[in-house]
Amino acid sequence: MKVKCIICEKLDMIDDDSITAKRLRNRPIHTYMCVDCHDRIAKKANARLAAREVAKTEEEY
Repeated sequence: MKVKCIICEKLDMIDDDSITAKRLRNRPIHTYMCVDCHDRIAKKANARLAAREVAKTEEEY
């Protein structure tokens, strides 16, 4: 199945029998992100959550 990343618009091929392909076929509201974009967003989100934890810890003192 051909899919396009919602962020970078890179075309990828995923297996037709994969769970990701099934979700995209059955629920059109779901979007596809390539591995690179997913990792980049996860890295930034984890850094933001870590910064929030540090700020929360500093407020307790």
